[in-house]
Amino acid sequence: MRRVVIVGYGMAGARLADELRRRDADVSVTVVGAEPHAAYNRVLLSTVVAGAMTPESTRLHDEGWAAEQRVDLRLGTEVVGIDRAMRTVTIAPAPASGSAALASSSAATGASAPAATESIPYDALVLATGSVPWVPPAEGLLEDGRLAPGVVAFRTLDDCAQIAQAADKGAPVVVLGGGLLGIEAARGLAGRGCLVTVVHPVGHLMERQLDPGAGGVLARTLGKLGIEFRLNALAAKYLPGDGLVLDDGSHLPAELVVVSAGVRAETSLAVQAGLEVDRGIVVDDALRTSDPRIHAIGDCAQHPGTVSGLVQPAWDQAAVLADRLTGANPAARYRGTSVVTRLKARDVDLAALGDVHTDVDCPDSEVLCFQEPSRGRYAKLVLRDDRVAGAIVLGAPDAAATITQLYDRGIPAPTDRLALLLGRALPAEAASPADLPSSSVICRCNTVSKGQIVSAWRAGAESLPQLAEATRATTGCGGCKDAVCGLLDWLGASQPAPA
Repeated sequence: MRRVVIVGYGMAGARLADELRRRDADVSVTVVGAEPHAAYNRVLLSTVVAGAMTPESTRLHDEGWAAEQRVDLRLGTEVVGIDRAMRTVTIAPAPASGSAALASSSAATGASAPAATESIPYDALVLATGSVPWVPPAEGLLEDGRLAPGVVAFRTLDDCAQIAQAADKGAPVVVLGGGLLGIEAARGLAGRGCLVTVVHPVGHLMERQLDPGAGGVLARTLGKLGIEFRLNALAAKYLPGDGLVLDDGSHLPAELVVVSAGVRAETSLAVQAGLEVDRGIVVDDALRTSDPRIHAIGDCAQHPGTVSGLVQPAWDQAAVLADRLTGANPAARYRGTSVVTRLKARDVDLAALGDVHTDVDCPDSEVLCFQEPSRGRYAKLVLRDDRVAGAIVLGAPDAAATITQLYDRGIPAPTDRLALLLGRALPAEAASPADLPSSSVICRCNTVSKGQIVSAWRAGAESLPQLAEATRATTGCGGCKDAVCGLLDWLGASQPAPA
């Protein structure tokens, strides 16, 4: 029996364990997780911060998952060494990471934790160690290598618990970082009634996914929700209990500072093991590291087709690696992921995909741009050879849905470009669920097509929870819930229920 050891029980590691068991009921699977509780959906952390969702509702696995799936799950445990020659990993209890956000213990989830060090053999080792927050080099943010009192990262459920405890209504809070996660953290805090200021070193928000025009409209939209911004600014000094001094000498009061200024791949274990590491753990299309017995997926892995920090690449990688490690498809290769970034922030509908930084006067592309800042709308469409090469759509969900379908399928865009940009022209094939082809991707986070949803419904998954369990649709960011419900309504009305 092949022995697969997965280091990391985050979204990538949990998904790989599921994919392995789906393909092979007998492969030996051991999962080592440093956090003391079950895997959870990090995409939903801003909703937890806002108080609109409980930590328990973000779980990816229920309490009986490990026992039911015959997975050796080690919670509150870390790998402290890899012996590549003997093909073993040494595990030990993980250091305490602060207050736990979930009440479930190791015993409650069917997991175990070592009382001391223990050696576990492997045939294949998978590093899914994720990433760690990057802390700006401002004086006082760190004390002896740890975040100072009153400073919290925005990365884990334990972080969310600390933020919720410290973020009183009406309290001034500073968020360091105006990227995707920083904006989501800021929106969650504003939803709690905090007075939020975002400090960002660039001239506009989410510069990786947005151009300056879209960043400006997003800032204006969030400003109406009570969030203030200091752009082109750096934190210079943290004054505990007082706030932040910025690089221009100005002072921001803050009872809490939330750090969401980016992440770095967690590569320390790979470095210790002598694997090739650059910005992350270097992997090939088979997701192998420089040691062919060791693989890496998710945020810790560096692959040319990977965008770090997003869910879909990690889950695509998990499917490919499960195919290979179980022999279900030895030819499986990871060629990269076409990513659509969605901002998970209440009252803000934003999607960005492909090449968004092409200028309107680019001779090789057709670029259309529409903006209505007063109503929080901005739309930019980049076309090459009549096909969508990139887009930013803010405040126009109908346009975002249609453009995403065109991008996913690589089909020509409608000739009425302006109507498409404004969400007023739908391709004929997208007019209703019945007209969508079976290959249309409904849930991007889990790469679930219309055909898979129809097949699951015909097999008896007639409700949203049943479909979610059977296909995983809606279990990522949740943005596809309306589309899945539309398919359910269509199936219920147009086809007889299974006998």
